[in-house]
Amino acid sequence: MNLQKPNANEALQTRNRSRDVAPQSGICSRCVDGCKGNCDMFNATFRGRELLYPQPFGSITAGADKDYPVDYSHLNIMGYAFGAKGVEADPDKATFPAVNTETSFGADEKVKMKVPIFTGALGSTDIAQKNWEHFAIGAAISGITLVCGENVCGIDPDLEFNSHGKVKNSPEMDRRIKEYRRYHEGYGDILVQMNVEDTRNGVAEYVIDKLGVETIELKWGQGAKCIGGEIKVNSLERAILLKKRGYIVTPDPESPAFQAAFKAGPLKQFERHSRLGFIDQEGFMKEVERVRKLGAKRVTLKTGAYPMRELAMAIRWSSDAKIDLLTIDGAPGGTGMSPWRMMNEWGIPSIYLHSMAYELCDRLAKRGLWVPDIAFAGGFSAEDHVFKALALGAPYCKAVCMGRALMIPGMVGKNMEKWLRGEQGGLPSTVSKYGSTKEEIFMNYEVLKEKYGAEADNLPLGAVGLYSAVDKIKVGLQQLMAGSRNWEVQYISRKDIFSLTEECAKITGIPYVMDAYREEALGIIDA
Repeated sequence: MNLQKPNANEALQTRNRSRDVAPQSGICSRCVDGCKGNCDMFNATFRGRELLYPQPFGSITAGADKDYPVDYSHLNIMGYAFGAKGVEADPDKATFPAVNTETSFGADEKVKMKVPIFTGALGSTDIAQKNWEHFAIGAAISGITLVCGENVCGIDPDLEFNSHGKVKNSPEMDRRIKEYRRYHEGYGDILVQMNVEDTRNGVAEYVIDKLGVETIELKWGQGAKCIGGEIKVNSLERAILLKKRGYIVTPDPESPAFQAAFKAGPLKQFERHSRLGFIDQEGFMKEVERVRKLGAKRVTLKTGAYPMRELAMAIRWSSDAKIDLLTIDGAPGGTGMSPWRMMNEWGIPSIYLHSMAYELCDRLAKRGLWVPDIAFAGGFSAEDHVFKALALGAPYCKAVCMGRALMIPGMVGKNMEKWLRGEQGGLPSTVSKYGSTKEEIFMNYEVLKEKYGAEADNLPLGAVGLYSAVDKIKVGLQQLMAGSRNWEVQYISRKDIFSLTEECAKITGIPYVMDAYREEALGIIDA
């Protein structure tokens, strides 16, 4: 197991001076009086709370790098030599391009998706705001669901409240919904998340009544952190405005000392935090019913890397309320704005949490109770991850939520536009080796051009990039599914994976490699 160094990391732009480091504290084994840096503690001496967060905020996403004892790499995918599910076992018909990767979720009015993945919550961070058209249009043309995260209305500079203190007009939210729907073709949906502040501000009422949003997602938490959503604020005036809107803003922008520190220069940014939510069954059931009465066709729930008790609450209450989708997000998480040490050191890691979820869902089903559709989240980025998650959670897991893995292609494509215009030094050699035009560089550009005609020229290249990344996952998933003889997502099962270690088998309930299909094998030999 590779141990993370707790006192220096690329995410914080810090490092140890000594080649030997105390493993638990992360302090150099020889800390010298007069050292000129650059570990966490050295920087915290003069930058203080700034060292809580990955740097530089607003232009990066950061993913925790703790190496857990067991993770999804401890599972492998089965391949079979005979049989086919969902297609005739004929070499001319059972080809991998014939695999259907479509999935759906929902209790009654289901949402179909072309690939069993969807975006993580893209809320009030700078990364989400600056790249929204790339993410939204990319998700729409790919036929997958997009989650518009928390606090979008609350931080909108042009937000207007009505006389009752509820959202009257939010141009930023309007833009976000419009961008996704511009190319939406019946696959996927846009989910709008609700936290404590969003509920108080009447966001559900606004997006349902004025914007026609059909799906509202209630939020209990996420895998990246165990506190509410947060962003950095570069303006004193904006920090004061957000405090007046009811947010927690730290340090206090109305304090003379912090105002002086900001004006003098050492205090560069303020933090805007959301409040912690507190759950209870009665309150949850009432909120689900309230949102449905507002006109929402679907209500979903996102929960974080909490212990098995809270997980059981999420699953059982979602069953009782007939929630349309429950997304279960494991640690360590990746985000545009979460405390670095918190990302690494809190919460139940994904494979442990998802194994618990399967056990609880199965227990519910065996009692004859309704099990909500489930989505797993927490560190996924590739087609094999998608297959393993669907298999581990089968038959309850219908899709995989991806955060940074779907943001990165959007950002890369956006930067491609700048490089093609000659900005920022032009095309890097990693790109120019493929050509000097978007038609030469993006292998799927002509595919989109054939579909959209001249309109393809209006597609932002970040959207083209996200489409290409989703296509890679789709084709890779088709190959893995064909190899395991599953021609539809619904046929993927827990028998299609095996554990590489006995510890993994103990955690997941997935057979150890030396035990998988053992009885069948011995029966063949002994026949």
